[in-house]
Amino acid sequence: MVHRKQVLGPDDVRRAVTRMAHEVIERNRGVDTVVLLGMQRGGVWLAEQLGDEISRIAHEVPVGALDVSLYRDDIGLRPVVPGATSNVPVDVDSATVVLVDDVLFTGRTVRAALDAVADYGRPRSIQLAVLVDRGHRELPIRPDFIGKNLPTSLDESVEVSAEGVVIVEAAGS
Repeated sequence: MVHRKQVLGPDDVRRAVTRMAHEVIERNRGVDTVVLLGMQRGGVWLAEQLGDEISRIAHEVPVGALDVSLYRDDIGLRPVVPGATSNVPVDVDSATVVLVDDVLFTGRTVRAALDAVADYGRPRSIQLAVLVDRGHRELPIRPDFIGKNLPTSLDESVEVSAEGVVIVEAAGS
């Protein structure tokens, strides 16, 4: 049996995205050089929503997608499933790249994303936006923009979508 507990609903997700959009604009004193790159798969929809909200508040920003599967340091430990593609819509040289992901857990996907971005150029800076930070870092990675800190146990998983955030715990855990 699996236990599911919804911790954020659709309105909570929308509010978190709006707050994060304001924080991106404030921290960067505008968005003239900002590029949002959603990490495949979970970060792409979030980057698009964040981009829409930033456009509503300030002005349009480039939004793209980054597939980091071939940059992972655990390729030998788990199968690589490149089913997504990267789409970096603008030159990242001298840009402020905001990497966007739905959940930050160990930090290994972010490490892979840093390597992937380097193949596209040399940004002025790279920032990280996540909807959920669940802790358990294996690398010294810290997000710049967080929708929700959500401490979890290692045997729980977190499902994130525009419809909400759910903690899933297997029975017997």
